[in-house]
Amino acid sequence: MKSTAKFPKQEQTLPGHEYKMNPEPEIIRDNYKGSGKLEGKVALITGGDSGIGRSVAVHFAREGANVVIVYLKENKDAKKTKELVEAEGKECIIISGDLKDVKFCQNVIKETIKAFNGLNIIVNNAAVQFSAETLEEIPVKQLHTTFETNIYPYFYITKFALPHLKEGDSIINTSSVTAYRGSEHLIDYASTKGAIVSYTRSLAVTLAARKIRVNGVAPGPIWTPLIPASFDKDHVAEFGQDTPMGRAGQPSEVAPAYVYLASEDSSYVTGQFIHVNGGEMVGG
Repeated sequence: MKSTAKFPKQEQTLPGHEYKMNPEPEIIRDNYKGSGKLEGKVALITGGDSGIGRSVAVHFAREGANVVIVYLKENKDAKKTKELVEAEGKECIIISGDLKDVKFCQNVIKETIKAFNGLNIIVNNAAVQFSAETLEEIPVKQLHTTFETNIYPYFYITKFALPHLKEGDSIINTSSVTAYRGSEHLIDYASTKGAIVSYTRSLAVTLAARKIRVNGVAPGPIWTPLIPASFDKDHVAEFGQDTPMGRAGQPSEVAPAYVYLASEDSSYVTGQFIHVNGGEMVGG
């Protein structure tokens, strides 16, 4: 897992994020031992079909939570995540649809409550990114798609979920290291990730009196299917090697941060971000 090897081979097999990746991302360490931190909880994870979302789902299951996965159309990936959660002895339902659609987001919450009669943890994680070297190269349609996918659903899902959340429950939002130091080739993506930081901090203050915690994780370069789906092979081959640790991270190295923020271990933490980024120093 600690290899500093390059990632030279990616073969697209189906539309979306379903790739044959070499090496395969590590979802959970074999020696990760659950300790019941989330026993009896219900977690909803957007973008949970692959990558960081899949890893979070499996870690949550190993810690005792039942899981709802929301995804766009990557059915093969979503079914695999469901199998991995069920292999941990927990229940998992998968819901396919477009999170840009307000009504779909409302139905996601309805289906979750119908299936599990409750909801305790929200992980807003779904995102898209499109590489462009200059601002002029970003089409208006792409700008709308990036914002409507990466930040709007964080409002929608949380808005419809809040009536079902109670004291001790948790909302976790996925931002990015790009929110803190920018990105010359992901200007629109980095902008949405910055918006997520401000949204998280504002919502945390708003919900503090209700004792609902709102935090986030800001990953650096993590080896997920989003990477070969977004960049050319030369960029992918060098992915993550400019970090102080000299490599990309694995999903298995990010998901435990979500476990911490979802569990009682972080009972005095709200409005904060955990930076899992290979050693890059950032403020905030």
